Amino acid sequence: MIWVGLLILSVAGAVVYWLFFLSEGAYLGRRVVIALYDWGASSYDRVKNVQPHDDAAYLARPLVAALKEEHCPLVLDVATGTGRLPLTLLRQWDFQGRVVALDLSKRMLAIARHKTHARRHRVGWIREDAMALPFRNNCFHAVTCIEALEFLPWPWEALAEMVRVLRPGGHLLISNRVGIDALLLPGRAYRPEALTEKLRALGLAKVRPQRWQVHYDLIAAQKPVQNGPTVHARD
Repeated sequence: MIWVGLLILSVAGAVVYWLFFLSEGAYLGRRVVIALYDWGASSYDRVKNVQPHDDAAYLARPLVAALKEEHCPLVLDVATGTGRLPLTLLRQWDFQGRVVALDLSKRMLAIARHKTHARRHRVGWIREDAMALPFRNNCFHAVTCIEALEFLPWPWEALAEMVRVLRPGGHLLISNRVGIDALLLPGRAYRPEALTEKLRALGLAKVRPQRWQVHYDLIAAQKPVQNGPTVHARD
């Protein structure tokens, strides 16, 4: 019957919309995610409705404050996208450090490079995998991952890698999907309590969740100066 066909089409359309747009291809594999980001790179900032003032207040200023004792801090931004975090951080007059911006989307990185061109001597762009960061242990004063963790293939492995390259005393700043959107990302968006416990299990201390946006919390943490248990990927 006609209504059955319409129902099937409606359900199929809803599933396609969820797979390709709401979850940004996360359940379809890494290649699909990269392809979608490449395809949507030019409109990404507009769709996200990025607000420079809010990014400065909630992302850049806390990092600057946390790193104030470092002479020339080195920051890694994992899954940098169009360079949102590097741009807001480099705009701060009292941040004198450098940023490494990492992503697998070639077109996203191209936009990030263009946006930060005036400060190119203080930022490096690298097309590499967050699951196996190409850096030695304990080398960054801060590691960030904003609005991206839930779209990585194995979020826990990515977190373990971020902790590995974070130097003792260094700071981690990540976002966590919350609210109704989190219900649409089963197995990828985590309850704040669960994510807090996972970060502590990875050896981090001073884990501090805070409300940020309607769909995201921010979580800050610090790697103790005295190392705890060795961190392993896929822990």
